[in-house]
This record gives sequence, C-alpha cells and structure tokens, in this order.
Amino acid sequence: MNKTEKIIDSFTKYVIPCYTRNPLVIVRGKGSRVWDSSGKEYLDFFPGWGVGSMGHCHPKIVKAVKKQVGKLIHIPNNYYNELQAELARLLVKYSFPGKCFFCNSGAEANESAIKLARKHGNQSGRYEIITCDNSFHGRTLATVTATGQEKYRQGFQPLVPGFKYVPFGDITALRQTVTSQTAAVLIEPIQGEGGIQTALREYFHQLRILCNEQKILLIFDEVQTGFGRTGKMFCYQHFDIKPDIITLAKALGGGLPIGAIIAASHISDVLTPGSHASTFGGSPLVCSAAISVIETIINNSLLVRAQKLGDFLQRRLLDLEEKFPRLIKEVRGIGLMWGLELYRPCAAVVEECMQKGLLLNCTHKKVIRIMPALTVTRSQLKQGLKILAGVLGKSA
Repeated sequence: MNKTEKIIDSFTKYVIPCYTRNPLVIVRGKGSRVWDSSGKEYLDFFPGWGVGSMGHCHPKIVKAVKKQVGKLIHIPNNYYNELQAELARLLVKYSFPGKCFFCNSGAEANESAIKLARKHGNQSGRYEIITCDNSFHGRTLATVTATGQEKYRQGFQPLVPGFKYVPFGDITALRQTVTSQTAAVLIEPIQGEGGIQTALREYFHQLRILCNEQKILLIFDEVQTGFGRTGKMFCYQHFDIKPDIITLAKALGGGLPIGAIIAASHISDVLTPGSHASTFGGSPLVCSAAISVIETIINNSLLVRAQKLGDFLQRRLLDLEEKFPRLIKEVRGIGLMWGLELYRPCAAVVEECMQKGLLLNCTHKKVIRIMPALTVTRSQLKQGLKILAGVLGKSA
C-alpha cells in the first residue's frame, strides 16, 4: 500500500465511521491552497466548513499561536484570563452591548444560547424554542432537536421536548406558532446546511418586532455567517436590527476550536456561577488565535474585500446560470457565501471538481456550496470557476 492507502486503512480500522470521507489525505495548507499526501495541489473553496476564513495557516495567526503556546496554553475558568477578557471586549465592540461566554464549537454555543433562553424564560413560565425548517444548529441532543431537518434527528429519539419548527422566511407562520410558553426564536440569517437559503430584509425586521411585542428572545446562529463571511462582521448587521444573542464558532479561531455567545446586557447575567460552564472554553491559546482573526479582518479591510470579491463571484455564477439554464436552477448568497442549486444531485460534480484540483461542498443533495477564504485572490477565484465551468459543461 502507498502512504494514502495506509492512512485510509488506519481510519477504517480505528476511527468510528460517522463521516463520509473523500479519498483524500490533506497534509499541508497555505492560504487558499492545500496539498495531499501525494503532493497534488488543490484550490480550497470550502476550507474547513467555513473554519478557514483567513485561509490555511495565516501568518499572523500562526505567529500568535506560536508565541502563546510557549507561554500558557490552558488555565481553568475559575481564574482570570487576560486574553479571554480582550477577546470578549473585541466581540462586544464589533457587535452590541453585552457579555460573552466561551466554549469549543458551534453546537456548544447554540446549546449555551438555548440554556440561557430557557433559564431566562423560566422566570415567566416560558421554555419553548422556535426554529426553522431546513435549519442546522449542531450535533448535541438539544441542538440536533433544534435542527429543522429530520435526517439529522433519525435514530436519536426521544428528542428534547420544547422545540417547534416553522418555514424559513414566513413571518405569518412564525406569528401563529408563538404561544405564552415561547422563550426564544433561534434562526440562521442564511441557512448554510439548508442549501444557502436567504430571506428578505423585511422578514428579519418583522421578526424583531414580533419578538419585542411578545417578549421573546431573538437568537441569531452566526456560526457559519460570522466574521466577514457575508461582507460584514456579522450577518445580522445587513438587516439594521440587533438580536438578543448571537452564537459564534467556525471562523473565530482561525483553525483552532472555539465557540462563543454574545448575550445582550439585559439578559447576560441570567447564567450565574454553577449554571453553565466549559472546561476548555476560552483558553489562552484559542483566544490568542481569535484575537488575531479579528485584528486581521479589521487591519486588512477584509470586510470590504469580501463585498468586492463577493460581487465578482456573484456575477460569474450568474454567468454560469445563464450559460447552463437546464442544469443550474438558482444562484443564492451574499459576500463570500454562495450556493449554486442544480436541477439534479451535485455530488458527482463536486467529486470531479476535486479530481481536477478544486474543493467544494455538496449540501442538500443539489446545492454546490462555495465559501472561499476571505483572503482568496481574484485570480484564484477565476481559476476555480474555470474548473467548475468545465465540469458543469460536461454535465449539461
């Protein structure tokens, strides 16, 4: 067996098979390029499911982590951590007045938000959480229950009680579902795993009004959309509203595992000592990386860059839609988060693109998900789109 075959064989023998894996062993990355164990190079337009928004091994993040790992890696949260304090300050600065809780993943962030919402709501007998069909909020038992896709809930019944689902973008259905027991609405501003589904700006305005009227907390799941992905630091900022809680992860750590919530000042202190915790949450190491991520976004004007490159990417994808009208059903997205919905399953297209050196994602069976790093170059976008166009041309 060659090196790749040996590694795959070890996975088969020793790793629980809960992932569908491509026969690719990635050993090195730099920016928007990765290399496999045979030395073949790929353009990565879906780095780490959105984790790699700064590209692979961004030099500033690598420098910060190297410095911190030799100084202090971990301390428990019953001591003060200066880097966690600074990261919290930056998150609040670029969002809204509130306080932060740190954990390790998007699922944990959403779990934390659910617990906060229930503890807040229990003061007045409220405990139900409304989420949307086709949503995705994580893999813990509560967050998989919150996820509005039956395929992710299969086999884990009985699920956590107290969750209801409504169509995404339908304010009437949402209003009809609210009861005196509703504690919060948990929603993605763009449904990622749901196929890059977007809703109208007016919908989010009406959602905020409804939550205010009914004294319901509004939670935005920004695990995938946060930190410049849509051309603003957080996607909710496109709608000129403020949620009560936002949940964060993926791009925040620049590749290291970190999750967080930001909760508005009037509710943040509901989580009192002993009511919630995370052993590894907000360690000095991951906070050093996250601070570098935010500083890199701001100091390098990556929000403006994401808007400009997003406009370019949108034009090119619309050109493909016009060129292949019988193959491409719709182009959806904003900033550097795009979905190309086909009239048929897209797994074969994504597979062939990988063989030709372009890494993409197929979600919701028929949607090609394109989420390159905010540091991707225009020439790399052109190169990747040329590969995609060639593969689509063979499929049309």
